[in-house]
Amino acid sequence: MALWGRRFLYLNRDLTGICSPAFRCLSNNLSEVGRLDTPKLGGNYDTGQLFLHKVFGYRGVILFPWLARVYDRDLPNKKELGFIRDKLPEPDLPTFSNNVGAPAKEIKGRTHTYYQVLIDGRDCPYITHRAQTESVTFLGNHSENTRNLYAIPGLDYVAHEDILPYSTQETAPLQHELFDKFLLYAEGQDPPFVAQDTLKAWQEKNHPWLELSDVHKETTENIRVTVIPFYMGFRENQQNNVYWWRYCIRLENLGEATVQLRERNWRIFSLSGTLETVRGRGVVGQEPVLSRDQPAFQYSSHVSLQAPSGHMWGTFRMEREDGYAFDCRIPPFSLESKQEDPTEPQTNS
Repeated sequence: MALWGRRFLYLNRDLTGICSPAFRCLSNNLSEVGRLDTPKLGGNYDTGQLFLHKVFGYRGVILFPWLARVYDRDLPNKKELGFIRDKLPEPDLPTFSNNVGAPAKEIKGRTHTYYQVLIDGRDCPYITHRAQTESVTFLGNHSENTRNLYAIPGLDYVAHEDILPYSTQETAPLQHELFDKFLLYAEGQDPPFVAQDTLKAWQEKNHPWLELSDVHKETTENIRVTVIPFYMGFRENQQNNVYWWRYCIRLENLGEATVQLRERNWRIFSLSGTLETVRGRGVVGQEPVLSRDQPAFQYSSHVSLQAPSGHMWGTFRMEREDGYAFDCRIPPFSLESKQEDPTEPQTNS
């Protein structure tokens, strides 16, 4: 865990500051945030729970949970499974097979809780170089004459173990345009913010694009790669439909040595029978450095196929300070479309 996270975990009094994810204070004038609560080892956090992100350090509020299937390729080789909080392998959970171009190995899914959250707008400028704050995108109407792409800024998906809950006396502790539309202050409640009907309607309306169902993880030489794919919808044209997905990738340095991402190498297989190779420098125009003080980097990208399903996998070329380079595996993951026809998402009811 990053230095920022440790500081607040062991602080048993009022939290202070907002430091950047670089874990240095931006000024000498620290502002009071609230009081750190005990993280939950069992059970879910409730809607309206305020928190600090353990890795990226931003303030946020929980909207609702998702129960995801986590396919972790590291677990069969680990003696301790303590960081998977929810459940061990269950016979009714599906397995994930590495299909095209990957070893013939089945990975058992394990259920785990993730949360849909709002990010405090005041913290976004300080985390954009480590994590994208606009991670939820949708297609608009899928007719060929409409090319709209909608984005909802300041949304994220956070694993249960990355939540550092805190409480405050403020009635408006978070700055986000959807905070007052989705949540209502209720004195005497714990947490003191409850869901409004607009949040429930928004969740129901946009469920196909918001849903988090599968999470894939794999570690190579202390660099863990986590991939979460999301179906976005499809476009109609005269020849065939074009299907779109968003995928969120998080890289974490679990070791002591500083490494830098130099290249990406993707393989994209479509059910239509095509296999595409994509190579390039860095990711999203960056070559992020993963160090002990800044161990994580998160970004989102998009892919389209002329088929309703496919697979992606690949490698990141990583380089250490001493010049040693190695390929970090990106775990294979499925691109699956949904049965629902896309309609334009709504930000409120």
